[in-house]
Amino acid sequence: MKSHVQEVLEIEKRAQAVHTAALKEAEKLPVEAEKEAQALLEKARREAEEEARRLVEEARSQQDADRLLAQAEEKANQTKSLAMSHFDRAVGYVLDRIAGRE
Repeated sequence: MKSHVQEVLEIEKRAQAVHTAALKEAEKLPVEAEKEAQALLEKARREAEEEARRLVEEARSQQDADRLLAQAEEKANQTKSLAMSHFDRAVGYVLDRIAGRE
């Protein structure tokens, strides 16, 4: 049978091994936490950059759409003005025909 002293020495030995393992694990935690934090920061940065690119592209698309709309409205106004001048001349022509001037 083992003596009490031997049992105490074995228990102390196991406790020391557990303590050493815990210290090694504790030393790893800050390094792992730093790596995880860096990975999260990098992911957040990539996502923010992608969102910024998307927003800029949307703004550009909106600006392009606004510009095209303004151009189309200007063209429509020009066409309307031209049509009105042709209409005025056509009305004048019809009135002259009715009045027998032509």
